[in-house]
Amino acid sequence: MLGAIAGDIIGSPYEFNRNNIKTTDFPLFSKRSRFTDDTVMTLAVAQAIMRVMPERGGVPDKNAFADAVIDSMHELGHAYPKAGYGSKFVMWLSKRSREPYGSIGNGSAMRVSPVAWAFDDLENVEVFAGISAMVTHNHPDGIKGAQAAAAAIFLANAGNTKQQIRDFITERYAYDLSRTLDEIRPSYKFDATCPGSVPEAITAFLEGNSYEDTVRKAVSIGGDSDTIACIAGAIAEGFYGKLPKEIALETLARLDEDMCGILSQWYEWMEGESRCSVQ
Repeated sequence: MLGAIAGDIIGSPYEFNRNNIKTTDFPLFSKRSRFTDDTVMTLAVAQAIMRVMPERGGVPDKNAFADAVIDSMHELGHAYPKAGYGSKFVMWLSKRSREPYGSIGNGSAMRVSPVAWAFDDLENVEVFAGISAMVTHNHPDGIKGAQAAAAAIFLANAGNTKQQIRDFITERYAYDLSRTLDEIRPSYKFDATCPGSVPEAITAFLEGNSYEDTVRKAVSIGGDSDTIACIAGAIAEGFYGKLPKEIALETLARLDEDMCGILSQWYEWMEGESRCSVQ
């Protein structure tokens, strides 16, 4: 999950067409590097999982999981009201709504990474990724984006090759992963939908040679840079393992005590290790 958060923070200064940097040669961290709604909602999903699954293992009740995700997103959304949410999500938060609003946006995919780590089989990963999306993003493509991102993370962590991951995502989710980043980059513009950003994020992972290289490539595409880097970074963490120490430390330094507390609880829940005290 730290891979998603680091990607969000690294990509944050370069979000939107006016800020895009179409190269991999840029400072990973600067004074403008900050967490956004991607980080807040990723932590919300992680918190929800821990609330319905006190210990890792087993399968929670689907309705209880959906309720927990809604509760946690409202809780953290109101705690961090200026994180950069989309207008429809802001309205959803302000009304404390418990109903979805048909979004096709990539918000469902950027927050899904904890689901990929919480279950030991792909079937449950896809099912609960879909539920985590449907509480707000119940458009079929919003659900599909979350499931595809979660499946890629799970498969990466399970030891699959990049070609196996490419084949699975292409066949199961019908995403076009045939274009190279060099083909995508020149004309790519801001697109906050799942169909317009999740395949690009997965492609960045497929072409990356390390966690850092993956995130640099994701940012270099342009567009919704923080979210593309968040999704690509989450998959890269699954594939390459722990983040480089320097990146982890820079990321943690940009989280407040409460956020770091949730993150620490998550890694203790996952593997009995706190990542908020990198050694």
